[in-house]
Amino acid sequence: MSARVAFVGLGVMGFPMAGHLKAKGYDVTVYNRTAAKAEEWVKKHGGKSAPTPAAAARDMDFVMTMVGNDDDVLAVTTGSDGVLAAMAKGAILVDHTTASADVARKVFGLAKDKGIAFIDAPVSGGQAGAENGKLTVMCGGESAPFDRAKPVMDSYARAVTLLGAAGAGQLTKMVNQVCIAGRVQGLAEGIAFAEKAGLDADLVLDVISKGAAQSWQMENRWKTMTEGHFTHGFAVNWMRKDLSICLETARANGAHLPVAALVDQFYSEIQAMGGQRWDTSSLIARLER
Repeated sequence: MSARVAFVGLGVMGFPMAGHLKAKGYDVTVYNRTAAKAEEWVKKHGGKSAPTPAAAARDMDFVMTMVGNDDDVLAVTTGSDGVLAAMAKGAILVDHTTASADVARKVFGLAKDKGIAFIDAPVSGGQAGAENGKLTVMCGGESAPFDRAKPVMDSYARAVTLLGAAGAGQLTKMVNQVCIAGRVQGLAEGIAFAEKAGLDADLVLDVISKGAAQSWQMENRWKTMTEGHFTHGFAVNWMRKDLSICLETARANGAHLPVAALVDQFYSEIQAMGGQRWDTSSLIARLER
């Protein structure tokens, strides 16, 4: 008998992630705040939908959540309609939301009191990574439940790693976002400089992408950046949400993030330009106004 898995949250990431679980043979039940999206998923993949997070989680071996922010995590995990109200002792809750380490530790404690294991497991790889089953998953929690949950997460991931205790996954995702912010701004400035210098930006980027300046952002975004296409990838609104978590955590732990703070302000300018849903590579747009 295949493991029973609930997936809560069917946005641009959760929808395909849950689909990979079904394709791997898991018995999947889904929940989404907008019921029509859950119905669409069932029509495409099979499985079942449920009217509340608790109903989706009842009798499940694993419950995966992928929602928006800290408040959303608490909304789907706690209270009478939350998954923890219905999960059985010994079941495992995995939260793929990018949220704070504080909320991860809080849910970990609430779950532990009920005999339920919790893993904070934010992901990197964007919509394309979710659709292709090639996400990187950064996990915090205890090793025994991680070892049980890893094969489930492998359904939509190319790398699933335990980084430490509860909250370590979220802290690692913050490192990821801080690094991305600096890389995208550097790439935007490089392209803008090449264009102002009268160079063929496409040729320049093709050349330097084979040297020390190479990065995932360069390999995957320089062509769309030079073309001014910002309708794919990770939205500016979500990046600002993530960076706000990074900056708040840095204020608490004493880390200095001057570049991340500056790039966060640049993203606020993109929002003011109407680019709330543009992808993060749109930083170049403010340099070309």
